[in-house]
This record gives sequence, C-alpha cells and structure tokens, in this order.
Amino acid sequence: MKVLIAGGCGFIGSNLAIFLKKKHFDVYTLDNLFRKGSQYNLKKLKKHKIKNFRFDIKNLSKKKIGNFDIIIDCCAEPSVEASKNDLDRVINTNLIGTYNLLKKCIKDNSKIIFLSTSRVYSIEAIKNLLKDKILKKDIKLKKEINENFSTKYPRSIYGYTKLASEEMIKEFSYLFNLKFIINRLGVIAGPGQMGKVDQGFISLWVWKHLSKKPLKYIGFGGHGNQVRDVLHVNDLNILIYKQIKNFNKIYNISVTAGGGKKNLISLRNLTKVCYELTKNKINFKKINRTSSYDIPYFCSSNSKVSKLYKWKPKLSILNIVKDTLKWQIEDYKILKKYLD
Repeated sequence: MKVLIAGGCGFIGSNLAIFLKKKHFDVYTLDNLFRKGSQYNLKKLKKHKIKNFRFDIKNLSKKKIGNFDIIIDCCAEPSVEASKNDLDRVINTNLIGTYNLLKKCIKDNSKIIFLSTSRVYSIEAIKNLLKDKILKKDIKLKKEINENFSTKYPRSIYGYTKLASEEMIKEFSYLFNLKFIINRLGVIAGPGQMGKVDQGFISLWVWKHLSKKPLKYIGFGGHGNQVRDVLHVNDLNILIYKQIKNFNKIYNISVTAGGGKKNLISLRNLTKVCYELTKNKINFKKINRTSSYDIPYFCSSNSKVSKLYKWKPKLSILNIVKDTLKWQIEDYKILKKYLD
C-alpha cells in the first residue's frame, strides 16, 4: 500500500512515517521544511529510506509526485497563537492545503485520513465547564469531551481552519464518494517534539528542567493548575495503523482521540514529575493573564474510537515524560539549537 504523509517532516508526521515504513508500507512524505526541527526529522526519514517531496502544499497541483492509496494530512501550522499573527500562512497551510490534497484524492481515487484538533471545540463552552477563572487549586473535574461537544465560535483561527477542513472533506465525500477518517486529537507528545509554550509543553517542560532554565506559569492566576490530557505519539501511530487496516470496513467518521482522563496532568504536577526524574529544581515566574485563546482544561473522550478500533492509550504520562527525557539526553548537543 502506497501512503503519502503531508507534513511528514513534522513531529507527528515523521514518527508516523517511520512507524508505517516498519510495517512494510510504501511511505512518502511531503514537507516544505519551513518549521524549525524539520531538517532534523528529514535526516531520520532518510535513514529509513523515506523520500520527501520538498515544496509548499499550496503548489501541489503543479507537481507530479505519483498516485497514492491513502493520503494522511498532518500538514498544519499547529500553533494557536501563530494563527493570530500569520493569517495567510495558517489559512494557506491548514485550509487551502487540505483542499489541494482533496483534489489529489479525487484525481487519484485515494482515501484520506485527516488529523484535526481538539481546538475545533468552543473556547467559551470549555471555559464554562469551570466556574473559577483563577485556578488556585487542582481541577477536580473529570469530564471527557466527545464529538458532540459544542464547536460554536470562538475556537481560534487555527481551530476554525481545521473545522472548516473537516466540513470540506465531508462535502467532497458526498459529492465524489471520497472515503475519509477524521481524528480530533488532543495533546500529542513524545520523542522528537520540539517544545514550545503553546504547543509541545511536555517537551518544553522536560527540556527546561534538563537544561536548568526558568519557566513561567501563564494565565488563570499563574498557579500552574490548568490541565490537559496527553497521548504518546506511539499510541497515535497504532491507532492510525488500525484505521488503515480497517479502512474498507470503517470510514466516513469523525472521532476524538487523546490521552483521556487517565493521562490528565496539570502544569504544576508536570513540574513535580520533571523534578523527580531530573533532580533539577528550576525557577518559575507567575503571570496572571493569558491569551484570549487559552483554555483552562481539556480531556479527550476515547469512547467512540475505542469501540470502533478496540484501541486505547497504553502509555502513561510518566512513560511520555521518561521517553521524552531519554531522547533529549541522547541528542542533547544537537537539540540545543532547536530548543534553546
């Protein structure tokens, strides 16, 4: 089976490409190498003899790259905050990029797996789950958010482009009988992720502790009690592998997939885990206010996806942090130019 992974030199894309290659798929990637760290991932792909087509996805229709049985759309500007300041790139990559991939799917009679985001869900509806704007204590809420949760605005420009892409995929499916799977993903983490403040916070926290550099608790009173669920990238790889293997039986669906309530963690508790593993205590600055796009809480419901694919996350938050730390220690000198 021939597979094209758009955004294949990113964190998820490169991990998935190597995983599927080891499962004996004929894997290719498409990536313009814009993002910091993509050259690092490209070297890993080359070691596994995976060819990358280097050009911008908005120019896809002008390129001849062959036909594929399945196209996996990992191609996105995933930073919520970047979607405030670089509208053209976010819309061209996240929305127009998906449109171009859909046209190729129709031309080649390909199936598509689209990696969407939990950010399609309403910011206000999520905030309304919690009464307090200042989180002085650990959040006790264990509500899991599923596919039926509100997607009413505001979502962020990033969230809008992903939700619009979802709707466009469904319209193409109706018009052209395209087979699709949409995965609304929560936080994904693990080895290979170049951590930033608004994405990749697990990698960021581990790196700052490893290199003994300060961090900030930003927003909701600056106490570090905001919460996310986290899914190990290897667990995601297994899910997508199951989806590919069952594509002729299960398709034209949208599912939410994430770490779930067993893998919920606050920033403050993540700090404790990082300290226990590194024995390095770092300084924190408290910043009360945060971005209008920030949310205090998210926990993915895996109920639907688990029933469909007999899948559930196997790796705990501790596994995720340990694996990330091991990778950063092994490649410390190389990663300094990407993570510092």
